[in-house]
Amino acid sequence: MAFDDWYLTDDLTDYLARAGGFLRSRPDRHTVHLTVTENLRTRGGRLYGGAAPEFGVLEEDGAVRAAFFRTPPHPLVVTSLTEGQADGLARRLAAAGRTPGGVNADRDTAAALAAAWQRHTGTPSSLHERLRLYRLGELTAPQPVPPGRARAAGAADRALMARWYAEFCAEVGEPAGRDPGEWADDRVERGDLLFWETPDGTPVSMAGTSPRVAGQIRVVAVYTPAELRGRGYAGAVTTEASRAARSSGADEVLLFTDLANPTSNALYQRIGYRPVSDFAVHLFTDRRDRSVPG
Repeated sequence: MAFDDWYLTDDLTDYLARAGGFLRSRPDRHTVHLTVTENLRTRGGRLYGGAAPEFGVLEEDGAVRAAFFRTPPHPLVVTSLTEGQADGLARRLAAAGRTPGGVNADRDTAAALAAAWQRHTGTPSSLHERLRLYRLGELTAPQPVPPGRARAAGAADRALMARWYAEFCAEVGEPAGRDPGEWADDRVERGDLLFWETPDGTPVSMAGTSPRVAGQIRVVAVYTPAELRGRGYAGAVTTEASRAARSSGADEVLLFTDLANPTSNALYQRIGYRPVSDFAVHLFTDRRDRSVPG
């Protein structure tokens, strides 16, 4: 396969016209692509601090076989690739002077692209994170349910939402990318963030959902401050966010977990989530600068 079979563009409309049908063909495996491009579409093509997103599509024999996007400062997010396709993409990006910073993909694809990038550029990589994608089966509330209730976060909660979002990003080791206040404003506008609050009305945990695209919704930004953990709040709010997603008409309700956190993986399985596939994030680090790319 020639490396120039990969078509690169900075135009979201062009990308979706070429790859949209392919992405929608597997809404579970392509959930991040679908969610992020929908957010980009509704926000005029920009999400993260004004940085221009990058896209790519692989077409072979008249059909789309793979696609990627990148919203700096985050790594490249790529659909499944063979080793040959990964090699072609690494050569194409290197020839175009692109610096993807890393790769987020299914486990085998991420490893193949990281190895190909090192072969073609001399830039080594490190395994940053191992993830597992889950799909909701039969929803089962964890027992006992902690005292309190779920409620939608609103404008009066903006400061707390922004603070918890920043803390969540720091804890999972990802750059916030977006201004926390803007993130909170979007959540208020869409009404897609839930708090679990105690009987006295104090928020103690949060969980959000992504927009519904191609029938799938993903539960995101599940966060409980460290001092409030171990009381069942995360399970309770995740259950209610999952219930809301399904009630809104989602065919599939999905979420990612960090495989380094056995507590959250066990929790999500108890409430009805079942494994779909394992993913990984590899970061590319220049030999002259061992810091995480920005």
